[in-house]
Amino acid sequence: MKCLLINKIRSGIRPVVPVMLLASLLSCFRIDAQVPDSTRINLGFPVYSQYLQNGMVINPAYTGTREVLSGTLSYRMQWMGTNGSPLLQSLSVHSPMKNDKVALGMTAQFMKYGATRSTSLYGSYAYHIKMKRGKISMGLKAGVDLSNTDYTGLLLNDPGDPVFQSNEKSLVLPNAGAGVYYFSDRIFAGLAVPSFLNYRRNNNGTVSPYHDFGQYEFLISAGGLIEIAPILKFKPSVLIDYSLGDAEKLRQFDINGNFIIADLIWAGGSYRVSEEVAVAILQVQLNHQLMFGFSYDYPFGRMNSYSKGSTEFVLRYEFRYKVSAANPRYF
Repeated sequence: MKCLLINKIRSGIRPVVPVMLLASLLSCFRIDAQVPDSTRINLGFPVYSQYLQNGMVINPAYTGTREVLSGTLSYRMQWMGTNGSPLLQSLSVHSPMKNDKVALGMTAQFMKYGATRSTSLYGSYAYHIKMKRGKISMGLKAGVDLSNTDYTGLLLNDPGDPVFQSNEKSLVLPNAGAGVYYFSDRIFAGLAVPSFLNYRRNNNGTVSPYHDFGQYEFLISAGGLIEIAPILKFKPSVLIDYSLGDAEKLRQFDINGNFIIADLIWAGGSYRVSEEVAVAILQVQLNHQLMFGFSYDYPFGRMNSYSKGSTEFVLRYEFRYKVSAANPRYF
């Protein structure tokens, strides 16, 4: 998911098909790099802590890489203890098709923050190419972001303030993104552009799309698997969110480490350098199909005085006709 942030808060077909679709989409919009910040609507990747178990929220090329029909639910309470703090919910489902090269999926994300409600609905397509070791996947997603702001529930110091006399118009913002992802039994690496289009407000209250390479945002992920003992493994990884357009180029930088005990318990954490946040993560593989995860984010930086942290719950279920206990999936 990618979700909508409107200047208030800082996620048998040939492989050439995604490239053709992407080229057609971008050709419909002119490049316009001179869009004032006051009129630009910012589309941002929402912060998740357990994205390693739900890779579709950061990269459409992750579609089908679990190699089974996989469904994931997540619920996140961001910045607990602050008024109007964000609540994020997501649902993703993806699966390879019969020929094992093509995979399809969908992602729905719902977010509530302050007086704003937003929904993101995206479908994804990926094409997998088998390499000597591992596979490389190329993915494309397309969908829409929906946002609505209702000021009627706000408590105002000045009830007559004309800024809050009428609600903002509901926004319907189509968009698309793409990514590439490599994975094997020991390593993985991915690069994704969450959205190709930006939007700006017009003087008449409407919005219009534009495309600008200088506003691209890149999500880079990579990691590996180290076997310490037959029942103990260590999985280090990083996530980088880098923006070409914003003054703050490095929007997110996570250093992650998880210990995997007997392929049953995943215990570890991460440090979000850009926000000075430490994350504790515990995930339990209840059986070969069902996984439950919990994480808690503790802020050490400027949010420490205002927030009690963030929590996130994840539930993943995988539909398998055959279960291979000798070769569980770590990526």
